Amino acid sequence: MAQLDIQNLVKRYGDFHAVRDVSLTVADGEFLVLLGPSGCGKTTTLRMVAGFIEPSAGHVKLGGADVTLLPPWKRNAGMVFQSYALFPHLTVAQNVAFGLEMRKVPRPDMNRRVEETLALVRLEGYGGRLPRQLSGGQQQRVALARALAIHPDVLLLDEPLSNLDAKLRQEVRVEIRELQQRMGLTTVMVTHDQEEALTMADRLVVMNEGSVRQVGSQRDLYERPADKFVAGFVGRSTFLDGTVEAPGCFRTEGGLSLVCAGGTAGKASLSLRPERLEIAAAPLAGLDNCLPGTVEFVSYLGAMIDIHVRLSPADRLVVQIANREGGFTPDVGQSVHVGWRASAGQVFNA
Repeated sequence: MAQLDIQNLVKRYGDFHAVRDVSLTVADGEFLVLLGPSGCGKTTTLRMVAGFIEPSAGHVKLGGADVTLLPPWKRNAGMVFQSYALFPHLTVAQNVAFGLEMRKVPRPDMNRRVEETLALVRLEGYGGRLPRQLSGGQQQRVALARALAIHPDVLLLDEPLSNLDAKLRQEVRVEIRELQQRMGLTTVMVTHDQEEALTMADRLVVMNEGSVRQVGSQRDLYERPADKFVAGFVGRSTFLDGTVEAPGCFRTEGGLSLVCAGGTAGKASLSLRPERLEIAAAPLAGLDNCLPGTVEFVSYLGAMIDIHVRLSPADRLVVQIANREGGFTPDVGQSVHVGWRASAGQVFNA
């Protein structure tokens, strides 16, 4: 294991910048997640670290050594691909041993490390099977074992859970995180699934349009998003567009006057987390904002219920409430009141 340093990394394809001046440091044993929408540059960044894509500018350092110009097999980086990329004609054991063969590890040591690694991912006794004889979760474990068998300095995961069903995805991500912590692996994972990122990472890196928008812990990004994009991408937010007319005074495009915290005069958006709003049939006392509205849509999510409330022709909020026995759950078309404290919202100037 080793510290990974990414310094001013750039990737251009003609006039298009896939990655723009990305600099990150991943500490020894840290689990860092690159999070962002499709096309944001996160996978390109990961593949430049792995050596599969040559950067247009910048440096990649692993354990203090500059590996920018080294081919993938000389970087000692274990890579797990989105599609697993297993060799269909090789057995599980042969797939896991592939990287060791490329490094000319002696056969006795190779066999021992294959057995140890398969045991690590709970696939003892599967060495003689072919990939097509395995489930998706088992194939994912084989791909992980192949990456771990070489004793990598850094483990790179490119959306490794995207091909699994929802229940299996939850189980495997816990397994990967526990394994990473037990082995102290320096790990970088790419995903567009924010729940996956929030549950696995030590730190998150939110990217968009090739650039890093914010780096921090889960709490940093959720409680203190740097901009409107981060607020909308990490967790859920409802945005009311309008204008900050004076300190603490926000007027929506629909004409609603609201008490807010922060922001400077001018065009802005007010971000509100659905779970921090309150809803009732009667006006709510003791809150900075309380507005009447009409329920337009109710979404039952099991443990939670989303209630979409129209406040004005131009303004609509989503309120999320816990699904409790005897709790207030309005019907579509019902008149309600929605309230929140000024501190529950965040203003992002245009």
